[in-house]
Amino acid sequence: MGSPELTTTDLSTSRNTASGRSSVIDSIWGCTGSTIQKDDLRKRITIPEYLRVAMREAIQNKDVDSVMRHYDMANAAVAEPPQPSESPIVVFINAKSGGRHGPELKARLQDLMGEEQVFDLSTVKPDEFVQYGLSCLEKFVALGDTCAKETREKIRIVAAGGDGTVGWVLGCLGELKRQDRDPVPPTGIIPLGTGNDLSRSFGWGGSFPFNWKTATKRILDRVANGPICHLDSWNLVISMPAGEALETPYSLKTSDSASLDQELEIDGELPEKSSYYQGVFYNYFSIGMDAQVAYGFHHLRNEKPYLAQGPLSNKLIYSGYSCKQGWFFAPCSSDPGLRGLNNILRLYVKKVNSSKWEQVPIPSSVRSIVTLNLPSYGSGRNPWGNLKPEYLEKKGFVEAQADDGYVEIFGLKHGWHASMVMVELISAKHIAQASAMRFELRGGEWKEAYMQVDGEPWKQPMNKEFSTFVEIKKVPFQSTMVHGE
Repeated sequence: MGSPELTTTDLSTSRNTASGRSSVIDSIWGCTGSTIQKDDLRKRITIPEYLRVAMREAIQNKDVDSVMRHYDMANAAVAEPPQPSESPIVVFINAKSGGRHGPELKARLQDLMGEEQVFDLSTVKPDEFVQYGLSCLEKFVALGDTCAKETREKIRIVAAGGDGTVGWVLGCLGELKRQDRDPVPPTGIIPLGTGNDLSRSFGWGGSFPFNWKTATKRILDRVANGPICHLDSWNLVISMPAGEALETPYSLKTSDSASLDQELEIDGELPEKSSYYQGVFYNYFSIGMDAQVAYGFHHLRNEKPYLAQGPLSNKLIYSGYSCKQGWFFAPCSSDPGLRGLNNILRLYVKKVNSSKWEQVPIPSSVRSIVTLNLPSYGSGRNPWGNLKPEYLEKKGFVEAQADDGYVEIFGLKHGWHASMVMVELISAKHIAQASAMRFELRGGEWKEAYMQVDGEPWKQPMNKEFSTFVEIKKVPFQSTMVHGE
């Protein structure tokens, strides 16, 4: 029998009963509850040896046909038919995350299942697993291997890392849907990053547990048995005048061409040549001062990695850098009239239950605009807020969910305003709720803007004569998640 699926109502109730700021409580998760026997867990989640070795070799060789001997040996007439495991699991771990815990957790995971089922992302990429590892299983299935068939149908994934790692894994698994290779394995999370907002949103906690050896068993048991839920993801397309070099983050790739929605006419001339970039995000996209601070922090951390030794030190450095960059104390321009994003930005959206594009005014006080998909942002905060039904009706909004087909667009005025929002004393400046949106940027006095996707910031050059467009639309299919609570 398959695991139950959680509805958005179930998820909303779960999220409202636990604060996103309960990192200390999250950290001792696993210290209580019934004991999980190591041998029993290993038996339930370990993939039969011939399959896990064949998958590993197919990935290493980048060739599915090279591992057929494993199929021949397991299915020989004299061999005892192999038996599938009850709840097969594969883990992707970013061993560089989580400070010193990364390598220790990797060893612990290898001890709890077949060593070949634990993939270090520094050596095996999730797209290689999809292309060769799962293809190996599917090849065996096509040859009539019932053990491989049941393993392929039941397999679940664990992403051990921060939000970037989880998004990377989900994006690669999404290729299965594009290639009609169902089912897409559901994904659980071991939080090893700084913010861990995806982990928080799906009940896996906001930090790596203190009692991590016991907690690891409980996490794997929950991944094996936990209910299924879903997550929207969003395609992001950038169209910009050609000629300017863009230092792209990992989540953005260059593209030979990318079409903007033809239903929304472009006001003004287009350049003779354009450059295009495309990517997918799961948590948020932002433009403005918050992205500028993140950009500076990332460069500082890369130049002086000894300063960033874990989540706590990262947060302290980030806070200090926010002050240095002027998020709190200095204007972003010498002319106060140019501080707001409304001077360089137009926003068009398709609102709730509407298929028509509308231009939405941007408040002059806003210096940062965030497009948010999750109910968790900035290490568990909810800047959109838990809005009352009367307010939702008045604004034409619906209750925000991670799988409702909408993103929430809000503004932050400055560091002090952002701080009040982050401690949830006030809500952010609500701008829109949308199923699609387009940002149009024109330089003028500004030569560049700052943007970020799921924590990956970059500097976006702007042109005085021609606009840069950022268009966001929902990916046609949803990611499948395992809920941890």
